[in-house]
Order: sequence, then C-alpha cells, then structure tokens
Amino acid sequence: MAASEENSSLFPIFILTMMALPLVPYTISKLCRFAKKKAKSLHCQCAVCSRSGKYHKSLFKRVSNFSTCSNMTLVLLWVIMAFLIYYIKNMSAEVQVFEPFNILGLEPGASDSEIKKAYRKLSILYHPDKNPDPEANKYFVEFISKAYQALTDPISRENYEKYGHPDGRQGFQMGIALPQFLLNIEGASGGILLIWIVGICILLPLVIAVVYLSRSSKYSGNYVMHQTLLTYYHLMKPSLAPTKVLDVFIKAAEYMEIPVRRVDDEPLHKLLLLVRSELNLDSKNIKQEQAKFLKQHPPLVKTQLLIQAHLTRETADLPPTLNGDLKRVLELAPRLLEELMKMALIPRTAQGHGWLRPAIGVVELSQCVIQAVPLSAKKAGGGSTEGIAPFLQLPHFSEAVTKKIARKKVRSFEELREMTEQERAELLSQVAGFSATEVEDVERVLEIMPSLSMEAKCETEGEEGIQEGDIVTVQAWVKLQRPNGLIGALPHAPYYPYHKDENFWFLLADQNSNNVWFSQKVNFMDEATAITTASKAIEEMMEVSGASAKEISAAVREAVAKVKGGSRLVMGKFQASGEGNYSMTCYCLCDSWIGCDTKTSLKVKILKRTRAGTRGGVITEEGPLMEDGGEEEEEVEDEEYDEDYESEYSEDEKDDQETKKKGVTANGDVHRKSTQSSSEEEGTESEDE
Repeated sequence: MAASEENSSLFPIFILTMMALPLVPYTISKLCRFAKKKAKSLHCQCAVCSRSGKYHKSLFKRVSNFSTCSNMTLVLLWVIMAFLIYYIKNMSAEVQVFEPFNILGLEPGASDSEIKKAYRKLSILYHPDKNPDPEANKYFVEFISKAYQALTDPISRENYEKYGHPDGRQGFQMGIALPQFLLNIEGASGGILLIWIVGICILLPLVIAVVYLSRSSKYSGNYVMHQTLLTYYHLMKPSLAPTKVLDVFIKAAEYMEIPVRRVDDEPLHKLLLLVRSELNLDSKNIKQEQAKFLKQHPPLVKTQLLIQAHLTRETADLPPTLNGDLKRVLELAPRLLEELMKMALIPRTAQGHGWLRPAIGVVELSQCVIQAVPLSAKKAGGGSTEGIAPFLQLPHFSEAVTKKIARKKVRSFEELREMTEQERAELLSQVAGFSATEVEDVERVLEIMPSLSMEAKCETEGEEGIQEGDIVTVQAWVKLQRPNGLIGALPHAPYYPYHKDENFWFLLADQNSNNVWFSQKVNFMDEATAITTASKAIEEMMEVSGASAKEISAAVREAVAKVKGGSRLVMGKFQASGEGNYSMTCYCLCDSWIGCDTKTSLKVKILKRTRAGTRGGVITEEGPLMEDGGEEEEEVEDEEYDEDYESEYSEDEKDDQETKKKGVTANGDVHRKSTQSSSEEEGTESEDE
C-alpha cells in the first residue's frame, strides 16, 4: 500500500516531465523566430506604411495576432506546468529520508544525555498517554521511537550506519508513476489503465506518424503542394510572356482549395467590372468575353479577380469574406512565386539550361504583387522602356502625377532618383502639387531603395581558357547600396499585408537562345551566413589553385570585408557548351522593388576541345518527369507573346546582336550596361527626333 501511495505521489512529476520534454524546445524555437523577426524590423518610415498598420499595430491588433490557436494552447500548457510545479513543491512528501538527529532536533554528534533529554521532551508532546491524537501516535512510533532507538541501541545504530535505517536493509521497490485508481486492477480501473497504455504507447505515435507522412506526401520542403509543382512544370513554356505568367501562377493547387461561396457572386461581378481592363478581354465583344471568363473553374475566377483587385488597389469595398480570401492568396504568393521561378530555371535543354523569358516574367509578377502595381503599368511608353510602374510604387504617386512630371522631361524613374533632393522637392511641390509631408514621404522611400552593381567572371579552374565540355566556374560579387547606408531592410510595400524580405535572383543567361546557364538566389539580410559562405568558397577555390596559406588568409579577409560592406558572393559551376563566342548577360533581379534591377554583359569564348577528356563530367539536375517520357522541345510559340506587353529587358537583344558582330573580348571581361542608362539614351534620342 505504501509503495502504491508513493507511486501515486510521483504521478504529477511524471506528467510534468512528459509535458516539459516537447514544450520547452518548442517554446525556445518560437521565441527565437520572434526575436529573429524583430531583428529584421528595418522597415520604411513613410506615412503610407505607418497608416497601413503592418508595422505599428494597435493594442487590439497585437492581442488578436497573439490570440492564435497555437499561442493560446502554448500559454495554457505553461499555466498547467506552473500549477504542477506549485503542487509538487507544496505537497506533503510521502517518503522522507530517515535522519534521527533531525527528528530529535539535535545536531549531529550530540551526547547520550542530550539524546535522552530531547527524547523526553518529544515524548511529552507526542506520547499516546500524553496526546490522544492518532497522527501524533503514528509520528511517535514511526519516527521518534525509531530515531531514539537508532542512536541508543547498539544493533539499531549499526544498521543505521550501514543501511541508513535502524531496521536494517530496506527492500528495493519499483512502480509506475500513475494515480492509485489506475493501479486497482481488480476494479473497472483496469480497463482505464489498458486504455492509457494503448493510447500513450501505440495510438499517439501512430497518429503523429500518419499526420507527418500524409503532410510530407502532399507538400514539398517549401510547404508547397506537389500537385502545384507538377502543374507549374507542365504549364511553363520557353516563350511565356510576362502577362501569361499570371495565368500559370493562379493554377496552384493551394488556390483551388479557397472556398467558393454563393454570397460572393455579386461582389465578384462588381469586381470584374472594375478590373476587366487588366484581363485582356476583347473590347468589341465584351459581354461574350466576360461570360466566357466567368465560365472558368470558380476558384480560378475568384483568385484572378482578387489578385487583379490587389494589383489595381481596388480592395477598399471588398466584403470581409473576400478580404480574408485575398489575404490568404497574398500570404501564399511569395513561396508559390519562388517555386514558379524554380520551374522556369530548372534544366530543360540537353545542356542543362533553364529559360530566361519566363524567369523574368515571374520576377516582374512578384514585383507587381508586392508593390500592388498593375502589370499594364510596365508597358513601355512615353520614351521609357519601363513604363510608369516604378513611379506607382512611390507614396502619393498616381498615373496623373507621372504624366505631369513627364512634361518636365522626367520620363524615367532613374532620372528622378538621380536628381538632388532639392530638385526633387521643387519638382514634386511645384509640378505635382505635393505638400511638404508628402515630399518627405517620397524621400524616405527613395532613401531605402537599393542600388545594385555587379562584377562577374567565368573561368576553368587550373586551366587557361575555356574549352568544350569544361566545368566552368562563375564568380560574381553583387553589391547593394542604399542612400541611408543600410544593407538589409524590408521593402516599402504598404499594400502587401505581410512582412516580406528582399530577395534577389542572379542569372547568367544568353538572350539570343533564351537559355539560363546558371542561377542563384541572393539575400542581404543574414550577414553572418553570407560571411561563412563566402569565406568557405574563397578558401576552397584558393586551395584548388595551389595558393599558400598566407594568400588564402588574405583572400578570405578581403572577402569578409566585402560582405560587411554590402556585397554578396555568387559562385557556382556549369558545363561549357559547344565551340563559339557567346554574348552572355548577368542579371540581378529584385523580387520586391520595381526599377532596381541591374545587368552586365559578359563575353565568353569557348574553344574547341584539345585537352583529353572532359573536366568533371556532366552537371545534371533532376526535375519532374514528362508525361510522355521524352524531352520537351524548345519551340518558340508565337501565340504566347503579348503584343501590348513589353518587358524592360526585351529590347536588349538587338544590342547584343550588334555587339556580337563587332567581335569578342577576352573571357571574364565585364562591360556594365544598366537598364537605366539604356533607357536614358532612348529618351534622349526620342527628344532629338
């Protein structure tokens, strides 16, 4: 019975331990994610971002954001743990260590006279003849008498010194830390114990395994459904125009799960009238086109209308249900666009190259989604190849304001950025009619906008020149600068309701063949990781080249200094194609800002193979299998092009062809050719005409 009571008293400790094992690590990871999120809060300080409430939230919003199911469950579990700790600390101990001196209230080593004196005092208080209380009688018999006996009787004292108890060696007992009613096998509680054992030892691990396996079979590592990846892979085409990328993007399986309600029909019809100019419908047969559009799969119609409402900023009158659906669509957008980008860059050709045009289209769609700018705003016009889209991402700017400043010969976004602060203030206040506060908001956004520059080279490690089949190493330093001096910051995106990091894509591509030879994602937020990656890559490269330890150390220090100065190392390998002179282009595309992309030209000369064998073999990357098991042909489909839409990179193909006729420079030479400079030259030519 005593053993059962002891096991029952240990049950709270058992429950506390089982709760603490998963709860403490999960809480630490959650706090680390929260601290990391707080460390990234270098956001825009303009009035538009402040009014959006995304960064400076009211007390009600903070409480509502905290009061999620997971957070409230976490708090409840910690409350239960605190109660268990308090209960364990204050409950009476059923098993006490036998200490005769402490029981008699004496110091260790007391004399026999002191022991007898203390025993007589306690006997007056607890002896059954003096105190009729049963608890006092029990305490006198089990503790006071045994303590006196252990200190006065020679045999008892010998047992105490050897075994720690006057009765000699105590038996070793084992039990289960469960309540007493569960251990009463004779009664109905035997079934409860069986259910407890089956539930904890069998059913709980089985349920966890089933949930994990079902989720892992449905989602990829980036929490995107496998069905979405398969759809994106088969719908991606080499000549996919940027406006057609949206049609592929909305076919994600995640968007097909968004609920379709009858009460949403009327608001969606009203929304269609507001955004139909962005849907490329035939204006001559507008009613038939609208009816045809609405006959599509309902989740597709709903998703496209919600995205177009966000791009055109027509979301003020949306009902709460549609507003919640829109937030879900926008929450999923960044990772779906990232996977769509990977599907554009996945090796498709025999040489392992991806496709350039759809990759640029995905980045441009991402920019428009983050900045809430319609795709039609990127159409070339007014002497600018980039359209008015970069202006619309600035606070208080509209199409009318853009037209006003265009009359003052400010036709490109780069021209506005290159003006002095005083010149911009005069232009915006006098021409656009901005107030001093609105001008200050524009300056704050321009101060946080990044400017990019690149240095790139291609070479075959340990060999002179590049020959057919060589494994070529591409090395590029991408440098980011902002007028306010920051390196990592969150973009100005008041219409996007979630935090979004800036991400950049480095592409080494051949515009003439529409092939991407090498690609890599670049991020400027995590400086520590960038230092580690750059140091390791430089060290490995120097070791292969046979450099001394001193040279390696100097190169690593130089790389670390570059990273701390706002640069990031991009390094990778690709297999050289056939013999010829290639006019390559290095792109660095931002997925959050419009008009901040940059590119440089890179001449690569591949010689006929004279060295024996190939260096390193063929680089391959496995992708989803084709349905027919064959290779997809690289046929250019003219119907996929949008005649009205023109990417800001499309006019550069003519320049590359002219450069190719003039000749080829040495391998690895970089010729800077920014998008902004080309647009300035075209604007000047149009003015002269």
